[in-house]
Amino acid sequence: MIVVAGEALIDLVPQGTGALAALRPALGGGPYNTAVALGRLGSPAAFCSRVSYDAFGEALLDRLRETGVDVSPVQRGTEPTTLAVASLEADGSAAYSFYVDGTADRLFRTPAGLPPGTRAVSFGTCSLVLEPGASAYEELLRETAARGVFTALDPNIRAGLIPDPDAYRARFKSWLPSVSLLKLSAEDAEWLGGTPREWLAAGPAAVVVTRGGDGLTAFTRDGGEYTVPGERVEVVDTIGAGDTVNAALLHGLAARDALGEAAVAALGADGWAGLLGFAARAAAVTCSRAGAEPPYAHEVAG
Repeated sequence: MIVVAGEALIDLVPQGTGALAALRPALGGGPYNTAVALGRLGSPAAFCSRVSYDAFGEALLDRLRETGVDVSPVQRGTEPTTLAVASLEADGSAAYSFYVDGTADRLFRTPAGLPPGTRAVSFGTCSLVLEPGASAYEELLRETAARGVFTALDPNIRAGLIPDPDAYRARFKSWLPSVSLLKLSAEDAEWLGGTPREWLAAGPAAVVVTRGGDGLTAFTRDGGEYTVPGERVEVVDTIGAGDTVNAALLHGLAARDALGEAAVAALGADGWAGLLGFAARAAAVTCSRAGAEPPYAHEVAG
């Protein structure tokens, strides 16, 4: 079982140009997309979050159930669902503004436990920014790592939600001793102001940096550096691409029985080439269609 901990929200995606373009609601949130992607790829997965009882919240849970994701760890609340309004650039990349005050997901509380058989837990995005839930997710991260469970972190920076960047950067560094796999975009890396080698020295067994269509690179503690190119595809938008990479890495590690720091260290060049190539193919499928629509296993076989 791979547990994904973090927010579920509604992306409002513009259907044209201009500030008043019609908006199409789409199910989203970085951790939510990762959970859906894991389910579609065939990994046993569970989602740990707090979701509204409103119609958007019910739709979010319905998709998880349809995808085979266990929703028993989900907490519920009467507060509304968080909204994220996307704006799309000419190259398909997305930026977001958020409506988060008083919403259900930010009131997450640290659970008493996780589903039996949990082998890995993934964290990231808005859930580690918005209090009081951020502190509860942070506590879960530290507790999980202390029990020896594999942990993954995708900070997925949303700068508009971070009132004190320096305080967040310091907090991010404090998480690293509890992180097994750090995955982040080149843009996130630049914003955080560190390097893969610095982050590896603080704790993770591996750091994976994504560069959009230019591919992705894994850095390991033993000095390894492994790069694969991106898969060429006609990009509709990039919504959910990074979340798909996150899921593909976890799925691929589980398939290799490598959800452990020693096993990650033993992957070697061939292992990383296969794992990163799989993640690149999965992200390309997501970019080829509108909204966060991760691939199914048969779409990335090979």
